[in-house]
Amino acid sequence: MSVVHLKSWNLSIGAGQPLAVIAGVNVLESLDLALTVGRELQAITTQLGLPFVFKASFDKANRSSITSYRGPGLKDGLAMLAEIKRVLNVPIATDIHEVEQAEPVAAVAELVQIPAFLCRQTDLVVAAARAAQAAGGCLHVKKAQFLAPWDCKNIISKAREAAPGVEIILCERGASFGYNNLVVDMLGIGQMQALGVPVSIDATHAVQLPGADPRTNGGSTGGRREGVPIIAKAAVAAGADAVFLEFHPEPDKALCDGPSCLPLDGAAGLLKTLKALHGVVRA
Repeated sequence: MSVVHLKSWNLSIGAGQPLAVIAGVNVLESLDLALTVGRELQAITTQLGLPFVFKASFDKANRSSITSYRGPGLKDGLAMLAEIKRVLNVPIATDIHEVEQAEPVAAVAELVQIPAFLCRQTDLVVAAARAAQAAGGCLHVKKAQFLAPWDCKNIISKAREAAPGVEIILCERGASFGYNNLVVDMLGIGQMQALGVPVSIDATHAVQLPGADPRTNGGSTGGRREGVPIIAKAAVAAGADAVFLEFHPEPDKALCDGPSCLPLDGAAGLLKTLKALHGVVRA
């Protein structure tokens, strides 16, 4: 199944479809900020004719420090995401970390996302797959930094054994390359697509420098913001079906992963370029 369908939104992602944009903020800081970013991205993608899914995390459970900002939590976060969906009339993507979160998250989010570090957690994958299928959504699974692209077949088989017919998107976000560094093997995009699913590129997290933020002496994750457009363009040129990007009006003031976040005023130019590249590749 190389195309996934969100039937209630008349939105398809995969082979022969327009480049999908899964974008928003890293973590929910406030409803106003999320709506500001969402409205701008919605306007840009509508003008470009690109499918748009708004993404934001309600909890960033994998933090370098116990004092790092994590978000509003499940209850308040899902309420905010539901309001964003209502106001903007767009589908939602958000990640889960615990089995008990699967059903409430799938009731709000069309893309139930499995974080990279958790993609081998069988109980979580099974619960998310069943919840997403029951709610008419799909599973968006980030490939772990330690996992080979072809080994994602085991994730797919787990999910489909638990929920036959569940729609799945795999996400490339880089592989560990020594200490405090990631690298993206663009050949992995085609190798994951060969498993019969669409593939997205998380260009934002692919430029992270895990545990290497000089601002906090390693107390948080660093990043190379200038590399996000490079990774995104290279991945689209390699055939990616969707791009996953995070924006902020003032990235240096973002409460989480600011060094990897793009300024909102650069979204239009980047997405226009990505659409053009996608058109050339698919021509």
